[in-house]
Amino acid sequence: MEDFVLDVCNLGIDFGGLRALDNFNIQVKDREIVGLIGPNGAGKTTIFNLLTSVYQPSRGTIEVTGKNTKGKSTHEVTQFGIARTFQNIR
Repeated sequence: MEDFVLDVCNLGIDFGGLRALDNFNIQVKDREIVGLIGPNGAGKTTIFNLLTSVYQPSRGTIEVTGKNTKGKSTHEVTQFGIARTFQNIR
């Protein structure tokens, strides 16, 4: 079994009756560079909001270096080494 710095399994989130993301999976190894691409409305920002605990998932798991992020606040997740910045064109 490999160790992953990020292991996301069956991640999903619903906003009311809208299923915004369903069954997202990714595993990232140490020192690996990955990208997330897709058209507008595909859920890319939603994924980053889930990974950084801006949103809590409706289903699935997120593990960072073997630690589950479930119920963690954004500042607790940053201690695992996961953070985000915002694009600002001003």
